Amino acid sequence: MTNALSRRTLMRSLAGAGVLALGLTACNDLDGLDAGGAASASPQPGGTAAGGTGARRFGAEWEKHLRTVMSWPASETVWGEQLPDVRRDVAGLARAISAREPVVLMARPEQADAARQACGSAVEVVPIAVDDLWARDTLPVFVEEDGKVKGVDFNFNGWGGKQQRGNDSKVARTVLARYGVERVETRLVAEGGSFETDGQGTLMVTESSVVNDNRNPGMSRDQVEAELKKALGVTEVIWLAGVKGKDITDAHVDCLSRFVAPGVVLLDRAFPGSPADVWSRAADQARGVLNDATDATGKKLQVIELQQPDPDRITGRGDAFVSSYMNFYIGNKGVYLPKFGDDRADERAQQVLRQYFPDREIVPVRIDAIAAGGGGIHCATHDVPALG
Repeated sequence: MTNALSRRTLMRSLAGAGVLALGLTACNDLDGLDAGGAASASPQPGGTAAGGTGARRFGAEWEKHLRTVMSWPASETVWGEQLPDVRRDVAGLARAISAREPVVLMARPEQADAARQACGSAVEVVPIAVDDLWARDTLPVFVEEDGKVKGVDFNFNGWGGKQQRGNDSKVARTVLARYGVERVETRLVAEGGSFETDGQGTLMVTESSVVNDNRNPGMSRDQVEAELKKALGVTEVIWLAGVKGKDITDAHVDCLSRFVAPGVVLLDRAFPGSPADVWSRAADQARGVLNDATDATGKKLQVIELQQPDPDRITGRGDAFVSSYMNFYIGNKGVYLPKFGDDRADERAQQVLRQYFPDREIVPVRIDAIAAGGGGIHCATHDVPALG
């Protein structure tokens, strides 16, 4: 059986540079953009230290988005013969989301035309040099403060040096500086897939992906937690152990447990009869923590387990294949989750999400190539919050 939370294998960095037109003016009346939405000649990269004045808030994914940002997988050096299939999956996901909210897709300048053709006219393709499709981890984590959207730059370092930094390490700072979105500085190294919030001050995070010498050498968990609270404006951190060294992300939380409402979390569960392994043990540990945890309001959590599909019925394969339903994405009008090919399990996952998002369309998307690369729908998307 494929490990449910196995993640993408080691990738090589790729060269290049570029800029991205995110079109963020509608969300925070950005300094550094003129009235027509064009960048001013002198953007202000600057940045504030984590924990500035005003009430900072890390909003929940189910809150209103200005748009969704994605990345176009760039090279056969990373994907080999899978590249056409993974591009097909990314294009299909971009099309599905763009039917319900604006989507910006970052693509290398020389690949932009092909990406436009694949994704359709509803997707805005913008030229920026990227290495791969994992926008969740390379973009800044957006927060709200002082009536504006700001971006916390978590200093992406290739998942703890497992990949050379290349173009993707430049994405967060380039986007924020180029468009005058205030950059929130932090000494922490982390990725967007490390964090899950209820929008009310509670953060779930796997210790393995942050309290790790490959990202934050010499920092204790207490020190990391203090910095997370400053950077993201959260007040309660729920630590799940995770797994070190078994995948490129060191077990991001977004394949393990997700909020679907304040006080309600979904938790990954292995298919019955699967042999115990490091991933199932990590889920058992998380279950114990979550059953005893309270959120930032002091409320006990309701924990709902969502079973993986039957490995003999899924249509995707590969040593790094991710068969967890946890890696879904909550959009403005839709919730996008993987369709693995086990009809009974797929329908069960859709029904659970429909219960918590009755006003959104539940949209199953086949992503076998993305999942075979060790990621999922959440890994491939990044929400930009809208104010008001």
